[in-house]
Amino acid sequence: MSTAILTGPPAPGSSLDGDLRSLGFDVRIASGAEEVGTLLAAVPAGERVALVDPRFVGHPHALRLALTDPRFPAAAAPGALTAQREARPALARALDAVSATPGAAGTDTLTDGLTDALAEALDADGVAVHRPQLGTLVATVPTDAEARHAARAAVEAVDDEAVRLRSAVKAHDGFFTTFFISPYSRYIARWCARRGLTPNQVTTASLLTALIAAGCAATGERGGYIAAGVLLLVSFVLDCTDGQLARYALKYSTMGAWLDATFDRAKEYAFYAGLALGAARNGDDVWALALGAMILMTCRHVVDFSFNEANHDATANTSPTAALSSRLDSVGWTVWARRMIILPIGERWAMIAVLTATTSPRIVFWALIIGCAFGACYTTAGRVLRSLTRKAKRTDRAAQALADLADSGPLAGITGRIFGRAGLQLLPGFVSALIAAGVLVPAVLGRPFGAAGTVVAAALYVMFAGAAVARPLKGALDWLVPPLFRAAEYTTVLVLAARSDSPHALPAAFGLVAAVAYHHYDTVYRIRGGTGAPPAWLVRVTGGHEGRTLLVTVLAALLADRGDDFTLALTALAVAVALVVLVESIRFWVSSGAPAVHDEGETA
Repeated sequence: MSTAILTGPPAPGSSLDGDLRSLGFDVRIASGAEEVGTLLAAVPAGERVALVDPRFVGHPHALRLALTDPRFPAAAAPGALTAQREARPALARALDAVSATPGAAGTDTLTDGLTDALAEALDADGVAVHRPQLGTLVATVPTDAEARHAARAAVEAVDDEAVRLRSAVKAHDGFFTTFFISPYSRYIARWCARRGLTPNQVTTASLLTALIAAGCAATGERGGYIAAGVLLLVSFVLDCTDGQLARYALKYSTMGAWLDATFDRAKEYAFYAGLALGAARNGDDVWALALGAMILMTCRHVVDFSFNEANHDATANTSPTAALSSRLDSVGWTVWARRMIILPIGERWAMIAVLTATTSPRIVFWALIIGCAFGACYTTAGRVLRSLTRKAKRTDRAAQALADLADSGPLAGITGRIFGRAGLQLLPGFVSALIAAGVLVPAVLGRPFGAAGTVVAAALYVMFAGAAVARPLKGALDWLVPPLFRAAEYTTVLVLAARSDSPHALPAAFGLVAAVAYHHYDTVYRIRGGTGAPPAWLVRVTGGHEGRTLLVTVLAALLADRGDDFTLALTALAVAVALVVLVESIRFWVSSGAPAVHDEGETA
């Protein structure tokens, strides 16, 4: 239970008491600043507390946004202030300071403006007070009868529920999601909220639906493919609904953040596996295409993540390319066209569903690879142009984020220190990473399976990978270092498995890349939450990208004549990586210290 303290008796005819109780607050009424302090001290330290001016006039949803969002330690709107457990000590200090100020609003008999004064005091004390954008919603403290009448008229003029429904929809979404899903999924979200369902339950339902869809695709029959396509769309509707439910009801949680961050990729990649299994039942081996599509999708996301992290807090962050993009955004239709051509998640899942129901898995994967390759080239080229033309100065935080995304293990650390001590880290990180990938990938593609030259190329890859991270990644194109490492590692596993004489090597490689990709996605969302990368021991245990790459090439060389043993080795490695990263990830995301970070802007 949360407690709301009215800093005085509410005005006659006011619905404020009822509005606060409907939001889950236990309402208490104070008669002055001294009693506010007494009531505040009586609230258990672990509970949320809100202070509300009794003259407040506004929409219930304005109060909901200001007082119940769990993501912010402190939040405020005109006449209303809330503090969660971590901000309670600062609130007590602010109340003492405001009450002790001569002529302050917070006196024993007059508490006019107390909440706003406390919000300013919290800001001054270093506690960031979130102030939600209310838009057309009303939140005001009228000072006389005429102003109160005008405020109530303004409240009546705006439909609180309509605004709440609109705000439940993500602001920047793809064309398909915006026009074909959100117009009705928001009402599903409201239906769920009114029946007490949580976003986590809807997210789980979306996952289960997608897994059933994958199972239907794995049958290899036309009826199964049709059912799979329909269920995949249903899963996507639920995927949109869970976020809309979280925004509608302001039910954010650390567990929800973890589910939201990982289940989209789990659903999509599980469906790829189902399609590959279904094709195999009909004698068509498309595991290489399935793995290729997963690699392309993951590398594309790493490009997005790395670029955004590199420029998250860069100074002088402008370029002619960015200016052109802004001008294009002013022309309405270009916004939708540019969102659609990158094949974001809505368009992509719709295409997968339709093609699954009407064609074959092979066509589905080729359409995915072609479409996503075009989208990746389009976005990456634009970002390279921006990086080369802008005069941005990147921060230490950005360089550290890129180093964490690189996922460099002990071998890269050793070679990096050697390069550093010898003063040989002359090349920019991007150039060293490009050389590393340029040495490894052609060797894997051009040499027979298990050739000793591939192991030599992998050893050189380790050396240049270490050189790439030997100094801070602050160069204009250093954000490409993590994507280059991902492409090199994943492609090596794909090519070696495809050239093995074991028919089950590719499914095992699919499992290995999926486990490693999960680790990399998990790293991204931890960084976004402000907690940094996974613990160093996890990166050491999993070997880092260069250690895993070298290990797979060595296994291919040692087991070149025993394809089944190579498959078994890939399977064992996949299981080991999956167990380690999943256990640590679950421990982190369900811990009380994990941030409730929800993806509000990602469309891919």
